Amino acid sequence: MPVILWWTRCLPVPGQPAPQTTEPWCHGLPGDNELWTGWRRIGRVTADEYVLDTPVVRDFVESVRECIRAAESPADAIERIRPRFGQLLRDPEWLPNRYREPVPESGMGGGIGQWLLYRAGDGSMSLFSLVVPPDAQTPVHDHLAWGLVGLYRGTQDEEIFAREEGQLHLTERRSLHPGEFYALLPPRDDIHRVRTTSAETSVSIHLLANDTGCVWRHAYDPDSGEESPFRSGYVNAPCIDR
Repeated sequence: MPVILWWTRCLPVPGQPAPQTTEPWCHGLPGDNELWTGWRRIGRVTADEYVLDTPVVRDFVESVRECIRAAESPADAIERIRPRFGQLLRDPEWLPNRYREPVPESGMGGGIGQWLLYRAGDGSMSLFSLVVPPDAQTPVHDHLAWGLVGLYRGTQDEEIFAREEGQLHLTERRSLHPGEFYALLPPRDDIHRVRTTSAETSVSIHLLANDTGCVWRHAYDPDSGEESPFRSGYVNAPCIDR
């Protein structure tokens, strides 16, 4: 299987022409990778992985791809995906209990479980559930991808940060209830942390334009603003060396 080296800023976004560049890794790239957000990756293309292989998940993924093909930009793609994502959050039956369980030994700590449901073989999209026990909270972290995040069960508080001159500044705090969701469109609002406020474990659904659990992202010290490498991993799937 071929190994492809690319800098994903070279890849086009929906409705935009491929950028002109002299960088050698920008030539001979697959032209239909609309989902890439712009970060250097070493990729090994594999088959799409449906960890939760059900008609609901397959239909949802296909509807997302149709939206992306029709979109003129990531922001446009998000707007097109919103109705279908909202339907998924309102469906009480599609997510088995296994993917709603906390995990004592997890990459994010605090019993937080990140359960992979689907990922594209080229790493351009992932769908997963994030399970946060009562009173637990995630590290302050970024995502490095556009997409949608919605609450499926429980309640959460979210804090959103901006980073300026190496310091973090709290820009917004909001409460989330089941069925509510928000967009990520980096660099805006990409740094946050969430905390479960309900007596029951909270479960959120993430649709993001990268293999989120396996890409190296950043965690941040909320006081100093210092960043450190961060890879959350998945409870139920290994990371592929891309």
